[in-house]
Amino acid sequence: MKLRATLIGFTAILMWSFLALFTAASGRMPPFQLSAVCFAIGSIPGLVVLTLNPARLALLKQPAKVWITGIAGLFGYHFLYFTALRNAPAVEAGLVAYLWPLLIVVGSALLPGERLRWYHVAGALAGLCGTFLIVGRNGVEFDGAYAIGYGAAFLCAFTWSGYSLLTRRFDAVSTDVVTGFCLATSMLSLFCHLGLETTVWPATVFEWVAVAGLGLFPVGAAFYAWDYGVKNGDIQILGAASYAAPLLSTLILVLFGFAELGWRIAFACLLVTGGAVLAAQDMFRRKIQQPVAAE
Repeated sequence: MKLRATLIGFTAILMWSFLALFTAASGRMPPFQLSAVCFAIGSIPGLVVLTLNPARLALLKQPAKVWITGIAGLFGYHFLYFTALRNAPAVEAGLVAYLWPLLIVVGSALLPGERLRWYHVAGALAGLCGTFLIVGRNGVEFDGAYAIGYGAAFLCAFTWSGYSLLTRRFDAVSTDVVTGFCLATSMLSLFCHLGLETTVWPATVFEWVAVAGLGLFPVGAAFYAWDYGVKNGDIQILGAASYAAPLLSTLILVLFGFAELGWRIAFACLLVTGGAVLAAQDMFRRKIQQPVAAE
């Protein structure tokens, strides 16, 4: 059960790895408008399930703390991320924001029934180093003039890691509520768009397909899979494995001709993969020990 849930959670990481490709292909739609459209699309699968099975609507009746956590997690993360990119260079802001997998691994020590081992932290740090090689391939230079952007990126990392850890505490809450989180995030993103941006719609059918792909997978199904994974799977392994997202994203860009393969990517692959395997030691040991216990 735990292995299955962890694998489902990992599908979210796989879907997030297509985020850069779909975003690059989606045209020039501004970020909050894109967020509003994509989260509206992302809520459609959940709405279909609720329409086909109206009895599940009762599962949406949850305490205020559940709704506050979910909406703050999804909308708060994206609001802070976009704010960071507007106020700091993308490379540095992205690196700071991508501290969230490490924060999940370290923060998991506060969760009931979880024990933080040295190899969990070592695996997450290896993944962070691999991400640094990918994202910072052209050099990294932190400038105090972008303090607001760096601060927003740091809060962004804490927001998503906090959301993921708190979601684990709401393990009895149905994943159906993610539909409501997506709808609320779409509405709040729309308000931000109307107040901060100029509307730009996709110019071609291809761009519309990319936007739909974003909404259905990286900004849609991925959040349902992540919710189920962190509630029922191994959150420490998922945290360390999350560093696979920027690596896989880069490999996908290479495959489609948007980037070139080099030693940095190869070494990053070794670091991220090795870090994930290191962090997953407990799961491997359980798989090995099960047949012995049966005898």
